[in-house]
Amino acid sequence: MKATSHVTGVPRVVLRAEGAALLAAATFIYWQTGAAWWLFAALFFAPDLSFLGYVGGPRVGAIVYNTAHTLIGPLVLALAGLLLPAPTLTAIALIWIAHIGFDRLLGYGLKYGAGFGYTHLGPIGRRPADET
Repeated sequence: MKATSHVTGVPRVVLRAEGAALLAAATFIYWQTGAAWWLFAALFFAPDLSFLGYVGGPRVGAIVYNTAHTLIGPLVLALAGLLLPAPTLTAIALIWIAHIGFDRLLGYGLKYGAGFGYTHLGPIGRRPADET
């Protein structure tokens, strides 16, 4: 399978640093809200349930994973939490944003349909022998 292109060099470092900043900012704002830390701990890895999309194959898995790992969903949820007002929705959105930042910091980028290991931040996991 042909490898998919990805970000390299300084832009990759900047994107990972941006992930760290996102994690730190969302966690700090969460702390400022006074929401329960047990909720943060319980939901922090919830977006990773999107891995189950890979049961439907790499293309479906990438779509499901990317849907759960872009900022669109949590930003809409945060806005709803602020406008309703519903502080629990805002807290959940901040946890979701922190998770996305954490993944970016670790180099887990948005997925390509070629397979789970192909991300916009570079390959993850072991590479097949024909790619080394």
